[in-house]
Amino acid sequence: MNNHFLNKRLSHALGFAGLIPFFVLMLGVWLADDSWVNDFVRGQLAYGIVILSFLGGVHWGATMLCGSLSLLDTKKALVWGVTPSLIAWSATLFGGFGFAILMAGFVAAFWVDKRMFTRYGMPEWLIELRGRLTVAVVLMLAATVVGANLRG
Repeated sequence: MNNHFLNKRLSHALGFAGLIPFFVLMLGVWLADDSWVNDFVRGQLAYGIVILSFLGGVHWGATMLCGSLSLLDTKKALVWGVTPSLIAWSATLFGGFGFAILMAGFVAAFWVDKRMFTRYGMPEWLIELRGRLTVAVVLMLAATVVGANLRG
């Protein structure tokens, strides 16, 4: 594990920078001309799908690098690694419920991360960062849904 201080600072900076599209798309739903609202909603759904899929991929990489996992934890981590992308993809199948599926997927991803990150030997600050980012993402996804429904 790379414990270099720059890694922590860069991880925080990039993690919070990853919130910018969520924020801009949420604002667009609330503030843009009515003719653009559906575009911002679709953009928010697409970005959420990409990011949730990414969170699963983290487990594949961590599993490949961590030599101390039990066989059972290795299997669980690899299976979980593909699960967020399946959850994200399923968000495209359920129309208006897609955002609810994404929000549940982000919460589930955090719950699994919280359990697995210590087994991978990841630093405690990383799960704290993931917690903050998860709360922000879920709130912005919810605000997008509220804004779209109020304007639609």
